[in-house]
Amino acid sequence: MGTRQNMLQKKELAKILYLNGNLQKEICDRVDITPKTLQNWIEDNNWKEMRAAKNITKPELVNKILSKIAELIETTSEDNIDGLGDKLAKMANAIEKLDKKSNVVDDIEVFMQFNAWTQTRMATDPELTNEVAKAINKFQDLYISEKISHK
Repeated sequence: MGTRQNMLQKKELAKILYLNGNLQKEICDRVDITPKTLQNWIEDNNWKEMRAAKNITKPELVNKILSKIAELIETTSEDNIDGLGDKLAKMANAIEKLDKKSNVVDDIEVFMQFNAWTQTRMATDPELTNEVAKAINKFQDLYISEKISHK
């Protein structure tokens, strides 16, 4: 195996570990790379944005906004109700935008569901090989990276 192929495999493993929330030191130790190499991969390939998008789902964001609305209603006194309507309207608008707009978080959620389906399907479909699954994953990653970098 050539060193280029070896490095590509290390990069793929590092990416998986990073997106799954492993600590950078742990990734470097496990994959046998320097912290600088890992940092370059994270920055050059938008892994930080992918990690954030993977870990923050639309329902979680909506729930956080709803919790904040409930907190505002409970803590606002009748004497200070003037600004409450405006704050509630802004939060309701944020929820509405989350419901309507497709974003990178939605894309990653769909890709994750599709990848889980692919793994299950591989057991019964001989056309769906590891190579095909890797190619699909490669293009999904490319799509997400390009979408993130064009914001």
